[in-house]
Amino acid sequence: MSVLTTVRGDRIAYDDSGPADAPAVMFTTGAGPDRAGDPTTRATAELLAAQGVRSLFADRLGRGESVSNGPITLDAQLAAIAELAAISRAPVVLVGHSSGCALAMLAAARVPNVAGMFLWEAPLGLFPEGAAAWWASVRESIDAGDLETAVARYMAGMPPEWLDALKQTPEYPRIVLGWVPDGEALAAVEQRGYATSAPLVAVTATETFPGMVATADALAAAAATGTSERMPGSDHSWSADAMAQRLADFLHPLS
Repeated sequence: MSVLTTVRGDRIAYDDSGPADAPAVMFTTGAGPDRAGDPTTRATAELLAAQGVRSLFADRLGRGESVSNGPITLDAQLAAIAELAAISRAPVVLVGHSSGCALAMLAAARVPNVAGMFLWEAPLGLFPEGAAAWWASVRESIDAGDLETAVARYMAGMPPEWLDALKQTPEYPRIVLGWVPDGEALAAVEQRGYATSAPLVAVTATETFPGMVATADALAAAAATGTSERMPGSDHSWSADAMAQRLADFLHPLS
């Protein structure tokens, strides 16, 4: 494990694997587990390292071994992503998972060496009244100090067993405070539109949730250079073997 102290004073714990001078991928997770609880991303990073690709895999602010020096805001999270990406002197591909896709899209403008984005099952365009209205309801509960309701509102539309499992964790319900960047990012991206200048690959699992394929197609269509692809996976997660190979194929021409 390595640690980066940001300009704000946040301490970002991350794993750095693969050749230090190679093109890199940087994983941006969503409102999910920390590094220790994410074996699929860890396995993907290890497989990439074996193919000569550098991987940066960090705990999000306030999660796992990363310590936030203040409120976990969208700007602080985007700054942390950009400062970690700057460790690489080579081109960097931002790999977003779920709400991490919106964070990657917003952070790309802060990463001068960004070479592309891989977005896995971005939950955009899926809220009945739009992400801004959904997030406003979550924010209302947070501001009122009703964190249990905030969590329930955040997870509206998700499988109920996910919420049941979350309730058994020691972080519940304060975990929702670390999701502020996710909610704000999803709302911001929907409001500004999906257009991106960096090459973009929007990916969904072969077994996915309703609406995810349409969102991937929309993201690809809005990008200056974009493709929408299917990949082996299920339950909002990818196959480590398939993802590592696809990322390696994308990055090797950048070497």
